[in-house]
Amino acid sequence: MKKYLNLMVMLITMIFAHNAAAYNAGMVEELCKKPKFSSFSLSEYHAKDKLEVAAESDFSFVISNWIDPTTIKLTAKKKPLPFTVEDKNSFFLVHSKLLPEHKGQFVRLDVQVMAKLGCKALDGWLVKVAGE
Repeated sequence: MKKYLNLMVMLITMIFAHNAAAYNAGMVEELCKKPKFSSFSLSEYHAKDKLEVAAESDFSFVISNWIDPTTIKLTAKKKPLPFTVEDKNSFFLVHSKLLPEHKGQFVRLDVQVMAKLGCKALDGWLVKVAGE
């Protein structure tokens, strides 16, 4: 009887040890979905086509709805740019305008935002603002 009891204990121990060894930290699902940016309304600058946008142009872009809109930071040439945010239920629509001081310059527009679960996302666009 003692022999069977020892065998049972050994089998149970092996089963639990096998389950513990099967854990793989690499298989843990990423819990935070990074925000996505889309629908930028201005023409981005590319050396090939050399597109320019008008000075003081209004522009907009879309951010996925799993963000905290209070964390949006929009900059032009690394300086804060005023903007408004519209909640469209399935996404956020951000509106802004190029500043008069950007006339005739290349301007890098950068946006940074945090997802509700803590992921940070960055994106940006390069535009060439027409001069006089």
